[in-house]
Amino acid sequence: MANLGAGLEGVVATTSKICFIDGDAGVLSYFGYNIHTLAENATFEEVIYLLWHGKLPNKGELQQLKTELSAERDLPAEVTTFLKDVPQGSSPMEVLRTAVSMLSLYDPLSRDNSSEANAKKAVKLMARISTIVTSFERLRNNKSIVPGEPGLSYAANFLLALTGKQPDDVMERVFDVALILHADHELNASTFAARVTAATLSDIYSAVVSAIGALKGPLHGGANEDVIRMLLSTRSSDEAVQKVTNDLNNKVKVSGFGHRVYKTLDPRAGHLKKLSEELGKRTGHTDLYEKSSRVEKTVHDLKKLNANVDFYSASTYYSLGIPTDLFTPIFAVSRMSGWIAHVLEQYSNNRLIRPRADYTGAPDGQEWIPLEQRA
Repeated sequence: MANLGAGLEGVVATTSKICFIDGDAGVLSYFGYNIHTLAENATFEEVIYLLWHGKLPNKGELQQLKTELSAERDLPAEVTTFLKDVPQGSSPMEVLRTAVSMLSLYDPLSRDNSSEANAKKAVKLMARISTIVTSFERLRNNKSIVPGEPGLSYAANFLLALTGKQPDDVMERVFDVALILHADHELNASTFAARVTAATLSDIYSAVVSAIGALKGPLHGGANEDVIRMLLSTRSSDEAVQKVTNDLNNKVKVSGFGHRVYKTLDPRAGHLKKLSEELGKRTGHTDLYEKSSRVEKTVHDLKKLNANVDFYSASTYYSLGIPTDLFTPIFAVSRMSGWIAHVLEQYSNNRLIRPRADYTGAPDGQEWIPLEQRA
């Protein structure tokens, strides 16, 4: 067999109409809509519809999606009870993984793999993953769950349910754009995990639980958590620059830089940089933006590495009042839209995903050694 690169780098595993990436040119698009076009014009609900249907919704279709998401926001009582009773100090990603899996137990359509049933389950998953994250945050701090408001956007409802305060227009738009930027990214580890599970014709809940499990790993999710910890642990821009300089000189990886796919600037990073600056001014966190900007320049000057989507999302989320350990669950909230799109696409033209391994072990025909003669 051909000798493959580690991590299947450069290997094309399937065909897809959902997401296009040109890593050399720094291009990302969903169904042909460039990420810059979407970030500047779309709402997250429009992007959800685009990913699931391959086209932008008209007014009626968009309103129907909003209505359905609002109607399916509430969790089964058993899931809420679980969120109340999880052991103190539980990892939010572990809680999210388990709670999403529990949803299937209380869905009468869980074993129905028809297109119609999967469309309904898609809405439930998209609506309820947000409620799981916000409810867990409220309950672990001994606060009451905040119900959503039907007239608010997905982004505004999330921030309301998380903080208990309705966000202003700027904060709502910042979070809306952040959700758009994270919605899909072709065959990243979690999306590929979802498609592998879906390819066995397992249910959509199992597929997205596989994705959440993959995202939980620190090599996929969590980089923005590391970034904000670095920013908060340093007292000034000079100290932040000195820290990353020392890390680079000692061959310690600096989180938030470089990307397996992009050879130029991650097209999502520029939008988050602007959002970080704007939100920092409004919330008094300009120091985080200033540190980030100087660290970005330092890493590029020393290693020619560009910031990726995780780098400026760290200061953006922090300025929105989001706890650090919820950064990765929020990634999952956004990426649920893309996971579902890929699972539905996998179902529509399915073939079991069963790759081969390039064997590098001992040759066949090893001589059997009796137990008593083995060293």
